[in-house]
Amino acid sequence: MPRTLQARHERLELSRPFRIARGVKTAADVIAVEIGQGGVVGRGEAVPYPRYGESVASALADVERARAAIGQGAGRSDLPSLLPAGAARNALDCALWDLEARLSGRSVAGMIDAPEPGPLVSALTIGIDEPDAMARAAAAVAHAPLLKVKVDAQDPEARIRAVRQAAPDADLIVDPNESWNREIVERLQPFLASQSVDLLEQPVPADEDEWLEGFRPAVPICADESVHVAADLPRIARRYQAVNVKLDKSGGLSEALALARGARRLGLGLMTGCMVSSSLSIAPALHIAAMSDFVDLDGPLWLSRDRDGGVVDQGGYLLPPADGFWGMA
Repeated sequence: MPRTLQARHERLELSRPFRIARGVKTAADVIAVEIGQGGVVGRGEAVPYPRYGESVASALADVERARAAIGQGAGRSDLPSLLPAGAARNALDCALWDLEARLSGRSVAGMIDAPEPGPLVSALTIGIDEPDAMARAAAAVAHAPLLKVKVDAQDPEARIRAVRQAAPDADLIVDPNESWNREIVERLQPFLASQSVDLLEQPVPADEDEWLEGFRPAVPICADESVHVAADLPRIARRYQAVNVKLDKSGGLSEALALARGARRLGLGLMTGCMVSSSLSIAPALHIAAMSDFVDLDGPLWLSRDRDGGVVDQGGYLLPPADGFWGMA
C-alpha cells in the first residue's frame, strides 16, 4: 500500500535561555515528520544539530532524498542505505516505528520485548551562569535526585562547587560540552571526586580524545560527541567508561538500540540524552532510558509549550507521555 510523507520545520520557543559552552539557545528548531498508510499516521521528530554540520534545510533535504523509497514501502531496515545517521534518519525511523505500532496493534515496547515506559529519574539541567545564579537554580531543584551541571573552561570549579553546596544530596553529571582540554581534565580529577560528581560528560573535543586511552579517571568519563553509532564502540571502549546515546546522533531508535546493547556487551556505562526538543523526540528515547544508568531527557521542560499529552516532570522523575502519544497501538 502506498504511503504519504509530510515533513516540516517547527520552531519551539523556550521558556528561558538555555546556556551551554557553545552558546545560548532561546528556541528549538526541529523537523517533524508524518508517514501515513491506510489512514494511519506515524510521527517522528528530530533536531538538526550544527555541531554535526546539520541545519533545518539540510535535514529536510535529506528527508526528500528518501521520499520516493518511503512512499514505495521502504522500512526501518532500509534507512541506513538511504541516509547517514543524523536528524533526518532519526525522524523517519521514529515515524516508521510509530506507524508500525499503530498498524500492527502492538506497542513499540512489545515489538522490542521490553516493559512499557514508566516513571524514571531524569536529570534537571543547570545552565551556565555566574556561580551565585547557578546556586539559586540548583537550590530550586535541590530535591531532585539527579542534576546536570553545564560548565565551560572559565572557572568550572566555582560553578560546580556552587551547585553542589546548593544541592548536597543530588547525583551530579558535569558536562563541559567539549570545552576543556587535557590539562583541565587531569587537574580537576581530585576536585571532581571531592564534589562527589558521578559522571563527567565529553570534557574534550571529540577529535582530541586520543589521550584518554589508558587514562584512569577518578570520575567516569562519558562519550557524547565522540560516539554516534554502534560501529564507534571499539574505539570508544578504549577511551571512555560510558556512552551517551542520543537518537539524533544515531539516526533513530533502531540504531540507538544497537548502540545501547553493544555498549552493555562491552561493559560500558549507559546514558540516554537528548537535544532541546518536544516530547515527540523524547518518547522513543524512553526505550533506551529504561536500559540506562543515567537519563537526561529534560529537553521538553525548557519549552514554553510542549506538545499535548507529552512527558511530565515530577520532582526530577519523568513520567511518560499519555497513552497513544507515540509508539502505541
